[in-house]
Parts: sequence; structure tokens; C-alpha cells
Amino acid sequence: MANLITGIRILASVGLLFCPAFSSPFYGLYLLAGISDMIDGPVARRTGTASDFGAKLDTAADLLFVAVCLYKLLPVLDVPGWLYVWIGVIALVKAVNIVSGYVMQKRFVAQHTPMNKAAGALLFLLPLTFSLIELKYSAVPACTVATFAAVQEGHFLRTGRTK
Repeated sequence: MANLITGIRILASVGLLFCPAFSSPFYGLYLLAGISDMIDGPVARRTGTASDFGAKLDTAADLLFVAVCLYKLLPVLDVPGWLYVWIGVIALVKAVNIVSGYVMQKRFVAQHTPMNKAAGALLFLLPLTFSLIELKYSAVPACTVATFAAVQEGHFLRTGRTK
């Protein structure tokens, strides 16, 4: 069941490619993909069907969803240069965390900390705010939390702590 929910996210992500950004169909598929991301993990745990394949499928679905959203939204948004730099710094810290986790533990380490979940929630909500708040303002809280989450994740990896 959980893998089916993840599959819905994959289909919704592909469907986004055929919708104009900020249209009703775009937002409908965007919400469907986001909700499926929120429920597939809990469904897998509650039904006792969590698996390595399911975790990898979830990660692939997440990457596809993010890539499609960036492809659709970046061309139509007025993103200030300072925001690209901030996002780049966050991405760099996350990349260092991925490499460090692999070097230290010889496996991919995903930290599902409350701060990482909060950052993910804020990033998911961000496109829903574009008609109300300019990106240069709405991105600040999301990037602040994402920065803290990335630094905290690195600290936890280096000290051997998890969540």
C-alpha cells in the first residue's frame, strides 16, 4: 500500500510537467504529491510493510518531485541573487553531510530530525504562498530553518547522535 502511495507521487510529479505553473491543475497535483509524501512512510510503518525498496522508491519519488517543481517554477519566479547564494550554501552543507555520513558509516545516512521535517514542510508550503507574499520575504523563514536543519544534521552525524 505504501509503495502504491509513493507511486501516486511519481505519477503526480510527471503530471506536473504538463500543467502550467500556478494553474489549478498544477496546484491539485502539487498537493496530491505532497500529501502522498507525508503519508507513505507512516502507512508503511503502521502496516509493517516498510522495506529497503520502499525507502529507495520514496527517495526517487522525492527527487523527481523536487526536480519537476524546480523545472516548472524557476523559470517563472523572480529569484533574487542572494537567495540563489543562500540555497547554494544550504545545498553545499547538505552535500558535505551526505559525503561525511557515507565516509563515517559506509552507507547513506538520512537524518529525520524534527528540524529537517520542519524545513521540508516550509519548503513544501512555499509555492502555496507565492500569490500572497513575495518570494524574497517568504523564502527567508524556509531558508533559515533549512540552514539550521542542515547544520544540526552535520553536527549529529559528526557526534554520532541521531534525532
